[in-house]
Amino acid sequence: MAKAAPNSLNAARRAASVLVDNKANDVVVLDLRPVSDMADFFIVASGTSDTHVRATAGHVMDELKREGLTVQSIEGLEQGRWVLLDYVDFVVHVFHPALRSFYQLERLWGDAPAVPVSA
Repeated sequence: MAKAAPNSLNAARRAASVLVDNKANDVVVLDLRPVSDMADFFIVASGTSDTHVRATAGHVMDELKREGLTVQSIEGLEQGRWVLLDYVDFVVHVFHPALRSFYQLERLWGDAPAVPVSA
């Protein structure tokens, strides 16, 4: 398994921690390094409603910005069904539960090992 830059792994874990702290459900960090060069990590989480999806994504952006990390691209924030926050080395996906079930990113990236998530 390739070794992540410490900042990449720490930042991905920090994003996951912010999601957990803000009551996101089923937070998973996938280590993409062994299977893709697209990004080092995907963080996948679910909100309980469109409002919760938007709010948790907003908390991630705010908290990481305070820590010196700026999101490079944002998709879906206004709708709140599937928000994608691209930080280049890692990508945060916050889904409405129905869309997470439909797209099944964890299954699509099933070869990517999961990284433990803690608050």
